Amino acid sequence: MKPLQISADTAVKLAAKLKVPIEHLMHMPQHILMQKIAELAKEEAAHPSVDSDSGASGQAGQAGQEPDPS
Repeated sequence: MKPLQISADTAVKLAAKLKVPIEHLMHMPQHILMQKIAELAKEEAAHPSVDSDSGASGQAGQAGQEPDPS
């Protein structure tokens, strides 16, 4: 099995998020990695953090839904 075709920066970030050594991540079967990424996405959707990109866009969407003061 060949290593994953991802950049070094992406590999470091994924390894940190998934809490696995980078060596394990690079040789992890692709279907297992995709499953772990999906689980991570579900957790982040359930518990959005302040520093995530989706939190900033979510706040912008809420600002447009303010009721009219009239």
